[in-house]
Amino acid sequence: MVLTIAAAVFVFGLLVLVHELGHFLTAKLTGMRVDEFAIGFGPQLLAVKYGETVYSLRAVPLGGFNNIAGMDPETVEEAGDRAYLRKSVGARMVVILAGSAMNLVLPIFLYWGVFFFSGVAQPNPEPVFGTVIAGKPAAEAGLREGDRVLAVDGAPIASWQEFIEALQQGAEGEQRTLVIDRGGEEQEVSVLPAYDKTAQRSMIGVMNAAIMEHPGLIASGSLAVQKTGAVISMMVQELYKLILKLSGEELAGPIGVAQMAGEVAQMGFVPLLNFTAFLSLNLGIINLLPIPALDGGHFAGLCVEAVIGRPMGPRFTYYAQRVGIALLVLLMVFATKNDIVRVFLGG
Repeated sequence: MVLTIAAAVFVFGLLVLVHELGHFLTAKLTGMRVDEFAIGFGPQLLAVKYGETVYSLRAVPLGGFNNIAGMDPETVEEAGDRAYLRKSVGARMVVILAGSAMNLVLPIFLYWGVFFFSGVAQPNPEPVFGTVIAGKPAAEAGLREGDRVLAVDGAPIASWQEFIEALQQGAEGEQRTLVIDRGGEEQEVSVLPAYDKTAQRSMIGVMNAAIMEHPGLIASGSLAVQKTGAVISMMVQELYKLILKLSGEELAGPIGVAQMAGEVAQMGFVPLLNFTAFLSLNLGIINLLPIPALDGGHFAGLCVEAVIGRPMGPRFTYYAQRVGIALLVLLMVFATKNDIVRVFLGG
């Protein structure tokens, strides 16, 4: 429980800090006055004023905010030329997008550090089993991690790719005979592949072994950029599918994320950094959706202002914000329901 709480605080704290720091720095750089930079919500636990800004830590570490002067039309006069609404549309766009941009950039540095200090696991091209998944045909047949495949149904196997191709050649529901090398001793094992609907092919539930490589500083940075791009692409595709399905079954809220953080933390600090990077990208992408009350919604409003030459009316803005908040509350209800089912009811 202590580890779960510590991991959740670390993950949420880092993501919120980086996100709000993006808004804060760009607001300062564009000449806006920031009255408070807060991590968390609720009562203040700690507050220090430095210059014109109060830096505070609050009781609920599930978010944060920047109190930028002049974001409310009623406070523009008091804030003067340093008011948010007195700045150009371009400057306000930069401030709004900076939080999500920081969440998209953070994983590059996290992956960079992981690759440089811990190395990169590359698939072993040889036909050697790495993970053997419990409950799958391979595990039920007695196959183990480290087994080397020598032949499938009498056909010699020299690489992992050949092994995969050999499994696909048999008819569905046909038992296959593997000759393996286990500690220098050859054994013959019969296994019945199961058809996986997601992968759309027969599988026995094994992954190939990995080889750890240790790239240099520059190579690690290049790999980190590639990894970040690949994860973003995958997330956008999954988000598209989720919207098409109009299903909230896979959503997770703070409780679910905290539980996952605790589980990952038990595996070590490096897996926790990978999880944090994944979550940071998720937060950055979700925040860019054109939903009122999210950064993407604010940005969409600024785009409209840039086109028509004036801000949208206060009445339209009011109702748009209420709709956005209602949608977010609905998503949170779905996510919390899913969390309760997964965590407390074992669903």
